Amino acid sequence: MKTLQKIATYACFGGLMVAGGCSKTFLDVPPQGQQTPTDFFSSNADAATSLVNAIYSKMLDWNFHSFSWNGVTSIISDDADKGSSPGDTGTDKDQLDNFTFTSSSLSFNELWGGHYEAIARANQALDNLPALSINDTLKNRLIGEASFLRAYCYFNLVRSFGGVPLITKVADPTNQTDIQNGRVRATSAQVYAQIESDLTKAVANLPEKSQYNSADLGRATKGAAKALLAKVSMYEKKWNVVLQLTDEIIASGQYSLMPNYGELWRESSENGVESIFEIQGRGVTPNKGVQGYFESQGARGENGWGWGFNTPSEDLVKAYETGDTRIDGTIIRRGMTLWDGRVVSANAENPYYNMKAYVSFTRETNNGNTWETSKNIRVLRYGEVLLMNAEAANELGQPTKALTSLNLVRARARGGVSGVLANVTTTAQTDLRQAIWRERRVEMAFEHDRYFDLVRQGRAAAVFQALGKNFVTGKHELFPIPQPQIQLSGGQLTQNPGY
Repeated sequence: MKTLQKIATYACFGGLMVAGGCSKTFLDVPPQGQQTPTDFFSSNADAATSLVNAIYSKMLDWNFHSFSWNGVTSIISDDADKGSSPGDTGTDKDQLDNFTFTSSSLSFNELWGGHYEAIARANQALDNLPALSINDTLKNRLIGEASFLRAYCYFNLVRSFGGVPLITKVADPTNQTDIQNGRVRATSAQVYAQIESDLTKAVANLPEKSQYNSADLGRATKGAAKALLAKVSMYEKKWNVVLQLTDEIIASGQYSLMPNYGELWRESSENGVESIFEIQGRGVTPNKGVQGYFESQGARGENGWGWGFNTPSEDLVKAYETGDTRIDGTIIRRGMTLWDGRVVSANAENPYYNMKAYVSFTRETNNGNTWETSKNIRVLRYGEVLLMNAEAANELGQPTKALTSLNLVRARARGGVSGVLANVTTTAQTDLRQAIWRERRVEMAFEHDRYFDLVRQGRAAAVFQALGKNFVTGKHELFPIPQPQIQLSGGQLTQNPGY
């Protein structure tokens, strides 16, 4: 089952600092940067919906959730190594792995460009939707979806680069203020304020997951907006907000933990009971899956099925406690028989691969195209909500509450086996904080948060330097502003310290 079947045929508009153009598969595009008249959509609900579908569609592209995304959110972390063959750099993935990257490294520019293309589409939707003569319930929902998706984009940008250009409307190329706004950086605080504003609007306008019909499962929901706002607030250390929002999600009854952690990453569990928000892939004809996300991480070498990048590190392997079932749901090993019967060659080029990115071509939907597969990417799920709830409660001096949420996650991880993965019992704030952080690592490995977690926790330098990485304090907490974007701005975009 795949949702969001009407992938939009409407392209990206507006925005200034976008690297690259829109795909030619999006038709009937008005001139770039021009405001589209609202009578283009008239009272046609499908045309209005296509404005928002275009944002979702962008998130499947190569320059959004794919190779560069894996590089700057995972390969760079202590959970992963570059992988592949020693001589295959993946253009700059070896630099990311070793903290030798520069402002000219390709991955940063791709991440920047892809996210601003999605923001441009969100701005087009948010500029036009309020004036359309369509059903108010649908209109408000679409506004909520576009607001959520724009917030998600800006959250990825601000935690990667710090302050970035804050573009919240379709830019008028004849307006000097609009042009200048795309050439200079807003402060991190201003970007976070915009994210909070967008998510507050999304919470107010979106339905709960259970209120969507089956054809629309996968769209942003009230729970997704609350979960993302809680996560944003966690980065800002607004612990009261984190606790309130996660408490509301828990009390909503919309979500629960999947009993079997390993099954979370299968197609059969997509948009299931633990799912809060996922990037939707489709394996039907024509394909519209996430470009290259899964093939670039597949096992490499004899009887392999991919390029072999973004491989689990030995340090991550050692982080799992005895009896933790999550290791088999996260890590593929040489010689392992996978859940669908595939046998991984004992001669595979790398010792480990990412199980969460595995696609079965015998047990899951596909049309034989390994480049754009059916598999979804999990962005937000209930397991993380419980861990955010635990972290917030502990920071607010409520250890008993923190232990309840933390130990729910651990109980699932021991898979019903007694005598392993015992409940955490410490109520000392510092010790409990460390326990929650350890749990977050093994629960969420390869879900694109580990590097950012270490930075927000203030531990990045100590962790990376202990592993012999070239992490420089005061520099590598942020990525460099891409040099091509500085050039496009005429030198007005300022660089982050140290680059």
